[in-house]
Amino acid sequence: MKKYSKETSVGIFVLLGLALIIFMSINLGDVRVFSDSHYPLTAKFNDVTGLRPNAPVEIMGVQVGYVDKISLDTKNMKAVVVLKIKKDIQLYDDAIASVKTSGLIGDKYIKISPGGVGDPLNPGDSLIETESAIDLEDLISKYVFGKV
Repeated sequence: MKKYSKETSVGIFVLLGLALIIFMSINLGDVRVFSDSHYPLTAKFNDVTGLRPNAPVEIMGVQVGYVDKISLDTKNMKAVVVLKIKKDIQLYDDAIASVKTSGLIGDKYIKISPGGVGDPLNPGDSLIETESAIDLEDLISKYVFGKV
């Protein structure tokens, strides 16, 4: 009888440990498994150099979403970025999406300057006004070679 109770308690302990590891991996790893708390928006940019999926999307310095996918529109030669925005954030069609850098050589993120006088955007709509990333290397080479 004691042998079965020890095996049972060890089994329960191992299962709880595995469940805890999975829970912590999902939460700390910022994995979005079952979340439906975001809606998609798309934005087309001329250049998104350095921007990566899962990069933050911020409004006024507050993270309100993340970059879901980045692809290329070969017809229009534009970078198409799919953003996931929290459902409680309402954006308007006059909002401006910009690719920014955190710090001098930091990671890229999307900054949204919210509108307010246009029509509300629905899930799947596009942000029309965008500003591409500034290529620091290009600016430095222009300065060094006197093309500024």
